[in-house]
Amino acid sequence: MQVESFEELLSHYAAGERDFSGSDLDSETYNMDGVCLDGVNLSESFIFASFRNAKLRGARFCQANVKTCDFSGADLQDADFRGAGLCSTSFKGANIKGARFEGAYRHSYVFKEGDVPED
Repeated sequence: MQVESFEELLSHYAAGERDFSGSDLDSETYNMDGVCLDGVNLSESFIFASFRNAKLRGARFCQANVKTCDFSGADLQDADFRGAGLCSTSFKGANIKGARFEGAYRHSYVFKEGDVPED
């Protein structure tokens, strides 16, 4: 299900929906700080938001554009960022145990298997 706003995403997530792949969530910087979106699928989406201290365990961001998103302090255990655009994205203090980044790119660098962001 594609959604056009974070309000719509939160409403459908609360109703049990988890697959929001292909969504365009860039209308404005949105504060998703501290939300729980465990298992959400935002693959192939365009996202512009702050996810500081959010719970995103097992979240999928495959082939998504998450450039300039802030995942500082977020719980991203087992999240999947394969093939995602990560330029100017912050992972400072995030739990990225088990997260996958192969094929993701950041400032002309393509992540290889086992690579993780260092901020």
